[in-house]
Amino acid sequence: MASSHSSSPVPQGSSSDVFFKIEVDPSKHIRPVPSLPDVCPKEPTGDSHSLYVAPSLVTDQHRWTVYHSKVNLPAALNDPRLAKRESDFFTKTWGLDFVDTEVIPSFYLPQISKEHFTVYQQEISQVISNLDICVKSSTIFMKPDFALDDSLTFNSVLPWSHFNTAGGKGNRDAASSKLLQEKLSHYLDIVEVNIAHQISLRSEAFFHAMTSQHELQDYLKKTSQAVKMLRDKIAQIDKVMCEGSLHILRLALTRNNCVKVYNKLKLMATVHQTQPTVQVLLSTSEFVGALDLIATTQEVLQQELQGIHSFRHLGSQLCELEKLIDKMMIAEFSTYSHSDLNRPLEDDCQVLEEERLISLVFGLLKQRKLNFLEIYGEKMIITAKNIIKQCVINKVSQTEEIDTDVVVKLADQVRMLNFPQWFDLLKDIFSKFTIFLQRVKATLNIIHSVVLSVLDKNQRTRELEEISQQKNAAKDNSLDTEVAYLIHEGMFISDAFGEGELTPIAVDTTSQRNASPNSEPCSSDSVSEPECTTDSSSSKERTSSSAIPGGVDIMVSEDMKLTDSELGKLANNIQELLYSASDICHDRAVKFLMSRAKDGFLEKLNSMEFITLSRLMETFILDTEQICGRKSTSLLGALQSQAIKFVNRFHEERKTKLSLLLDNERWKQADVPAEFQDLVDSLSDGKIALPEKKSGATEERKPAEVLIVEGQQYAVVGTVLLLIRIILEYCQCVDNIPSVTTDMLTRLSDLLKYFNSRSCQLVLGAGALQVVGLKTITTKNLALSSRCLQLIVHYIPVIRAHFEARLPPKQYSMLRHFDHITKDYHDHIAEISAKLVAIMDSLFDKLLSKYEVKAPVPSACFRNICKQMTKMHEAIFDLLPEEQTQMLFLRINASYKLHLKKQLSHLNVINDGGPQNGLVTADVAFYTGNLQALKGLKDLDLNMAEIWEQKR
Repeated sequence: MASSHSSSPVPQGSSSDVFFKIEVDPSKHIRPVPSLPDVCPKEPTGDSHSLYVAPSLVTDQHRWTVYHSKVNLPAALNDPRLAKRESDFFTKTWGLDFVDTEVIPSFYLPQISKEHFTVYQQEISQVISNLDICVKSSTIFMKPDFALDDSLTFNSVLPWSHFNTAGGKGNRDAASSKLLQEKLSHYLDIVEVNIAHQISLRSEAFFHAMTSQHELQDYLKKTSQAVKMLRDKIAQIDKVMCEGSLHILRLALTRNNCVKVYNKLKLMATVHQTQPTVQVLLSTSEFVGALDLIATTQEVLQQELQGIHSFRHLGSQLCELEKLIDKMMIAEFSTYSHSDLNRPLEDDCQVLEEERLISLVFGLLKQRKLNFLEIYGEKMIITAKNIIKQCVINKVSQTEEIDTDVVVKLADQVRMLNFPQWFDLLKDIFSKFTIFLQRVKATLNIIHSVVLSVLDKNQRTRELEEISQQKNAAKDNSLDTEVAYLIHEGMFISDAFGEGELTPIAVDTTSQRNASPNSEPCSSDSVSEPECTTDSSSSKERTSSSAIPGGVDIMVSEDMKLTDSELGKLANNIQELLYSASDICHDRAVKFLMSRAKDGFLEKLNSMEFITLSRLMETFILDTEQICGRKSTSLLGALQSQAIKFVNRFHEERKTKLSLLLDNERWKQADVPAEFQDLVDSLSDGKIALPEKKSGATEERKPAEVLIVEGQQYAVVGTVLLLIRIILEYCQCVDNIPSVTTDMLTRLSDLLKYFNSRSCQLVLGAGALQVVGLKTITTKNLALSSRCLQLIVHYIPVIRAHFEARLPPKQYSMLRHFDHITKDYHDHIAEISAKLVAIMDSLFDKLLSKYEVKAPVPSACFRNICKQMTKMHEAIFDLLPEEQTQMLFLRINASYKLHLKKQLSHLNVINDGGPQNGLVTADVAFYTGNLQALKGLKDLDLNMAEIWEQKR
């Protein structure tokens, strides 16, 4: 019978079962569902418990949670906030074509019909019928009133109807039924025999249990009475001794809980007022206070009000408000920068609304908005442009010669100004720029001080942390020492740590026991005190006070999340911005200068005008360098460029002037006006400067024949006098424009070389014969030229020292030009002396070649020679110093002796005391007497014995 029901009612899968054979690969047959728009309600749904454990909106507002789900259609369709379900839900969100769009059949799934399940239904139908029978049978055994002695239950368990004869099956079924009954009767007899046998084996224990049952019942009855009496006593004790005390404790706990709830509600009320308070602070531009309030509120929401359903959106709202404050601060700083830089440029350089600036800078630093310096830089550029424009407008409006209706452009109006007007305009612009830079520096100093105060606070905080760590390390070391000592004394480590851990607990317990019942942590009267509100007081920002150089006290909060490197970089950027302000002013000044220089206006300035302009620009450059701490190069470069052009024009004008003077110079001694003598006298101290003209006194003084320089007389031509003045102009220009020293040195060297070469061409080269129309170049012309060159050579060391004092040491090598010029001049002077000697040498050669030793004495030859020597002496003695005259005549005498010796050798006249020797001696004595009779040559050693040949 059991075997007939051994088949399992659960269908088993086979190789032919389609239902269990087909496996679906989701990655191949299922298309990914596209992400739908966010149509979920803004409020999460669920019970209060789920809301309490929900993620915090303050800390996790940017992290994805289940509330960010975009495919929760049941939540979207069952929105409890909607009065009625929206009929246009899909069309409103996804477009009008959503409802009418047909679903395209999948190309990967076959079309399934009922015929596909026919085979499976046939195979499973028998299994399902057997399963139903088993289920019904198992249900009978599960009934609470299951009993086999019930005939209905017995017939259900053993369905005799299944064994009864039915349909005339014969005696076989009846016999098997009878056999089954006998078999069951036999089993029943066996069970009864076994039960009787087991009872007989345990009869003694059975009867003993029956006899002791009464005693056990009596014992349990006594025990029950004792327990009842004990419970009554305990109830009385509880009522008399414990119930009142416990009630007091419950009331105290309830009161504490009420105080906590009250404080929590009070904190909630305070938090609820955050947004209105922030609005009030923003209305007074208290950005730092508003940001601190937002930060504190967010911290309270995160720590103490987490999970409060009514504040679930406050965190995100505060974040949006914080972003709005960022934009407001940037806009406010832009407005402040515009107001600060565009106020009237007076002498007042005070910072505009210093407290407002400090508040803005702290707020921007707190929010890490470090690009505010770029805004200030842009405002500086705009202001610099406006300063020049306004100065031009004011100056043009004051000039009557300019018709603004005819000349519309400002650049054209500026070009119509003459130099004094334009110079006043430039001076006004430089003055305004100086005040502008002073204001920028004052403002940036405040910003720089704020940054340094934050940096100082960071460093002090770090030092305190290091000290705290050192103290903690010292405590750890002392604990290790104590533990080691306890182990040494025989105690266990666990006991030592156990005592250390139990000590604070015991102290807390003792303090609670010693506290009176009325001394609650927070009484109703002290609820409003700050220390009793909540634990949030510990989370509030600690601040430290600092002072700005302007005298304003500031509070540096500890939540400035800027690193030292960021603050240091910001401080450097502030300094660079100050440098940039100077560069901006210089660049705008250069553009203004170049706009006026387009028509050659600056190149046409005379020396005094350009020097005045140069001094003004150099003064402005020095002022800006003193204010900003760095020299800007743009205006200096423009000045250098214009100075080079000025130097070129300056040099060309004077070189042209010198060329014209030389071309018209007749090389005759000129009178020296008194002003030139004064000019030379001013150089006696080694200081080169053009003397001021003396009115009246100079006109009464007569010109002198010679120029007296340090006690020496110089006979000069007019060109040299003007050349001395030109040289002084070069030196004076170097004093007035130090930046052109090297250029001026080069140009002056070129001028001196030009004078030397040109004078050589005109005198030694006899160019003056064609240029001026001289008949001949006389010895007087040569001597005068030599003396002029000597005058220039005298002043070259003074000029060299003047330039050396103004050149930087690395450019001292340029002074070699003066050494070369000095050598060239000395060579030229030597050539002139040689030319004078050569003139007399040719004369001696011509006269002495015809000399004959005969009477009369002196001979005509020697009389001509003495006559020519006298003329030479008369021509040069008043021009050259006595020493140079003597040296020159010694050289001439040497030439004379050489030619005479040659002629005597040719005539075979020897020093033998004969008649011819006597005639020659008489002629020579006549020559010597005449020569020594000339002025300045009396003591001249002629040594005439050298004319005779030595005896062999």
